[in-house]
Amino acid sequence: MSRAVLSVGSNIGDRMGHLQGALDALAERVDVIAISGIFETSPVGGPEQDDFLNAVIIVETTLAPHELLELCQQVEADRDRVREVRWGPRTLDVDIIAMDGTVLDDSALTLPHPRAHERAFVCVPWLDVDADAALPQGRIADLGLDPRGVNARPDLSWAQPGG
Repeated sequence: MSRAVLSVGSNIGDRMGHLQGALDALAERVDVIAISGIFETSPVGGPEQDDFLNAVIIVETTLAPHELLELCQQVEADRDRVREVRWGPRTLDVDIIAMDGTVLDDSALTLPHPRAHERAFVCVPWLDVDADAALPQGRIADLGLDPRGVNARPDLSWAQPGG
């Protein structure tokens, strides 16, 4: 079994519904170990767009990295993800951030995610479920990321996967 950190986000339509749909679909194929709280975040890069809801889901799986990527992309497609503009608005984004220390860099997948250490919308939710989380750049808690624009949404909560 490998442990993987997945970042999920949505800024189109029923944002929470898209995140819950991702959790439900993932839970059918992988073991969900931990789920962060929901955070509302300002968009980073790309065109002007609405705020995102973001979270981190930690899973255990027997899938190889590229198989997990295929699953993540299928979950996105099932929620009508369209890839027209880089870093543009999306119904659902499911990114593999890290996978048990795997280092991989090919045309389809780079692990750990090459910009995760710069993205508070990934790191803040990750710290929510793993205070010792680390990337090659160091412990996330020590990276000094600016958390402005990443706001906890305690009014939003997850349903049990498949429930």
